[in-house]
Amino acid sequence: MDFALLLEWLIKSIILVVTLLLGFAYLTFYERKALARIQVRIGPNRAGPGGWLQPIADGLKLFFKEELIPARADKLIFILAPMITVIPALIIMGVVPWGATVVLFGREIALSLANLNVGILYIAAIASISVYGIVLAGWSSNNKYAMLGGIRSSAQMISYELALGLSFIGPILLAESMNLFEIVEAQKNMGWFILLQPVGTLVFWIATLAEVNRAPFDMPEAEQELTAGYHVEYSGLKFALFFMAEYIKMIAVSAIAVTLFFGGFRGPLPVDVWPWFGPLNLFLKVLVLLFGMIWVRATLPRIRYDRLMAFGWKMLFPLALGNVLITAIGIVLNTLWVIPIFTILFFLLLVFLGRGAIARR
Repeated sequence: MDFALLLEWLIKSIILVVTLLLGFAYLTFYERKALARIQVRIGPNRAGPGGWLQPIADGLKLFFKEELIPARADKLIFILAPMITVIPALIIMGVVPWGATVVLFGREIALSLANLNVGILYIAAIASISVYGIVLAGWSSNNKYAMLGGIRSSAQMISYELALGLSFIGPILLAESMNLFEIVEAQKNMGWFILLQPVGTLVFWIATLAEVNRAPFDMPEAEQELTAGYHVEYSGLKFALFFMAEYIKMIAVSAIAVTLFFGGFRGPLPVDVWPWFGPLNLFLKVLVLLFGMIWVRATLPRIRYDRLMAFGWKMLFPLALGNVLITAIGIVLNTLWVIPIFTILFFLLLVFLGRGAIARR
């Protein structure tokens, strides 16, 4: 195999991992500052100028904290579980394009780690792996609260991953491809897919909030019932790995949402004029979507568990299924303008029927 190609893959892998690790560190700072602004507080402002060294201080604190393993825990699984959780979060971004092809040192370089024809299938497969780490962490701790958190996480993943998988189908049908590069290029000609798939975008966004256990879907780590959930027995660096996995997954699902529904690395800055605008475009859009996640956490209370499950099966799944059906009909009839109109009407009908069912209860 070409040595230059291997070196290119190695350099891009290092850049991707380092970017995600730095993103994790400063996403925690971004979230704390944004929550403070929403709640009319100051937020972290002591470590470094304006608090900018706070992530480094937090990392050092976790590094020097005592590592504890419960006496009756399954020690091997207890140690492996955080790794099983964080590795999928790091590798899921391997197929997301950061930008167009650029020429560097006389060589054409694609600004992505891998250009797979089945990129969306890769994402769906990797996204379902990290829950194993959470379940194993709960089981191996030999703690009833941790075990309940692990069971909740697996049940939540099964409920919301169906809707998540169906939300992928809209962009696939419109672009006629599962390749993420081709989906981005299709949006160059057809416009951002959020305009044709507003309901699909909503379903994807809600399902990914549930996938990464973010509020209001943070039932696996509910403090009121489970003290801390699946990671209640973890401390030090092993706890930091769970923390890292959640925030890296936030970045990853935001980047995937941008790629599928918001034009990817294309726009607002002109990529065709200067290809290096691509990563900057992606970064700006991801930053906006991350603020949306933080805003939801600051605004909405945690959903009761039975309602969380009912919402996934009785509202989100039928909505995703209806969106796929209407999208397919619109494409077959070659009338794409009907897709957003009828999917929104279907969404409003489901909301009306859902409110009626709740009122009767």
